[in-house]
Amino acid sequence: MKKIAIVILAGLISISSRAQDMMNSYVQEGEFGVAIGGAHYFGVINNRAAINRPKFAAGVFFRKQFGNYIGLKVAGNYARLGYSDKYSDNEVQRQRNLSFNSNIWEFSLSGDFNFFKFYPGVSGYNYTPYISLGVGVFSYDPYAYLNNQKYVLRSLGTEGQGNALYPNRKPYGSMALRLPVAVGFKYNVSPTVNVFAEVGYRFTNTDYIDDVSTTYAPDAFQPLANGQPSPAQLLSDRSYEYGELIGIKGRQRGNSAQKDAYAMGLIGVSFNISSYRCPKP
Repeated sequence: MKKIAIVILAGLISISSRAQDMMNSYVQEGEFGVAIGGAHYFGVINNRAAINRPKFAAGVFFRKQFGNYIGLKVAGNYARLGYSDKYSDNEVQRQRNLSFNSNIWEFSLSGDFNFFKFYPGVSGYNYTPYISLGVGVFSYDPYAYLNNQKYVLRSLGTEGQGNALYPNRKPYGSMALRLPVAVGFKYNVSPTVNVFAEVGYRFTNTDYIDDVSTTYAPDAFQPLANGQPSPAQLLSDRSYEYGELIGIKGRQRGNSAQKDAYAMGLIGVSFNISSYRCPKP
């Protein structure tokens, strides 16, 4: 029995030694990957933070690893955002009847921190939760449909942007800053392949992802040559579809004190870039 115990102990020591040698010689230089999932908008049209209308999202990234815990990630993502007042439980908001969709293209630089040592291919060190914090930019283009025709809302100035009657309301841009915060979990399925899941929230510095921010400006719009309301006027106040117009000049249309935001949930696969040091004798 003693001989068997010695053999088993020697085997365990040998396996542990080989694993340690591998960890000492293996260097994870980084990884690149792809992901798909969903995105959701939060703002004045979805002011109750409901998560009931997710839309498609996808992305690619490259992460440079500095040791077992710290990484620097460059990422590019696409997301579709959209929401409508008709999903609200508030009767006044449903009567406002605004809606939008937008294509989001984002680029970011983030610092990642692994909570556990991560050695791909080594049992016991092949998974870790992580957290990510960064900065980035994104483009957005809110649009809506009227009589089955698509209209880009920025160019219409639905709150009087660019109109001489509202000199303080400048047209908003097509790009803005964002601060992405994310948490995730990564699992190594082979020495070269990882799978992961991640949930992230994007704080932004714009209130116009949804094209809704300040007050109604009904006098900013001129009728068409035939006397009918222009598309800009019809899309600035769609309460007429419910009955009485509510878009009185100066009445609150949005909430400029609260910036828009959005979140992404992604699952994906990544591929390790590694090198090996010569083991010490």
